[in-house]
Amino acid sequence: MERDEVVGLFRERLLKVIERQGVSRSAFAQQIGLDRSTLSQLLSSDNERLARAETIVAIAREGKVSVDWLLGLSQEEARGADFVDNAMEIEAGSAGKLDETMSRWHAEAAGYKIRYVPTTLPDLMKTGEVIAHEYRDYGERVPKSQLERAEARLAYSRKPETEMEVCSSWQSVEGFAKGESIWRDLPAPARRRQIEQMIALLDELYPTFRWFLYDGLRRYASPLTVFGPQRAALYLGNMFFVFNGTDQIRVLTRHFDDLVRAATVQPPDVIAFLEALMNKHLTPTKGRGR
Repeated sequence: MERDEVVGLFRERLLKVIERQGVSRSAFAQQIGLDRSTLSQLLSSDNERLARAETIVAIAREGKVSVDWLLGLSQEEARGADFVDNAMEIEAGSAGKLDETMSRWHAEAAGYKIRYVPTTLPDLMKTGEVIAHEYRDYGERVPKSQLERAEARLAYSRKPETEMEVCSSWQSVEGFAKGESIWRDLPAPARRRQIEQMIALLDELYPTFRWFLYDGLRRYASPLTVFGPQRAALYLGNMFFVFNGTDQIRVLTRHFDDLVRAATVQPPDVIAFLEALMNKHLTPTKGRGR
C-alpha cells in the first residue's frame, strides 16, 4: 500500500474513532495526551505524514481498536483479547448457518462493489426448480432456505446503491443449457425457464449488475466473493476461507479483475449469448422428450 493511501485511511479511521467516543476533538486529544493543534494537523486533508508510533498506540488503546486497523492493514477493528490477528479465518457449518453468515457479509458491504464467482449459476438468478434440483439430497429444509437466499440476493441487487459483477466460464453456462454434468436430470423445460429468467433479470438489473463470461480453457476461478474492501471469501463446500487482511483482499480483487479483462462475452452481449444457447439446445420440438 502506498504511503498516501495509508495516511488517508489512518485519517478516516481516526475520525471514526473520535466520533464513536462521543467527545469533542479537544477532549479526545487530551485523553491520548496530545495537544489539539497536533490532532487537527493529523485530521487535515493536507497532511501527508503519519502520527508518531506512540500516538498511534495511544489512539488504538483509547478507541479499543487494533493498530493494524488504524493503518489500513486489516479490516478487523478489535484488539487485545478480542482480536485474533489472522489474515485468514475459516467459516464452517450447516448450509443454513453459512447462509446467515453470507447474508450478514452482504449487509455489511452495502454501498461497495461485490465481485462474485458462483459455484454454478448466480444465486440471485436461480429459479425454484433449479434450486430444488441442486439441493434435492440435502434434506427438506435446505432448498427452501436456498430459495430465500436467492430472493434476498435479488432484493439486495435491486437496491439503487448496489453494484455487483459476476464472472463465470461460458462453458459452464453452455453445459447448463445442454443438460450436462449435474444438470443431466433437470428437464429441458426447466432449463429453458431458468435461462428465460436470467435474460429477464439481466435486462432489468443492467448496468448495476454485470455478468462477464470468460473462456474456461484459458482461465480458472474457484467460487469466490469479494465484499468491497472488507473481506473476501473462497467457498470450498460447507466452509468458507475468509480473508480479512487488506493485502489479501487486494490480491483476490486483482484475480477477479483479471477474469473481467479476459472475458470473451461482455455484459451487454450476455443476453444474446443466452438466447442463442436456448434456441440451439432448448427449442421445443414435436415429440421431443425431457
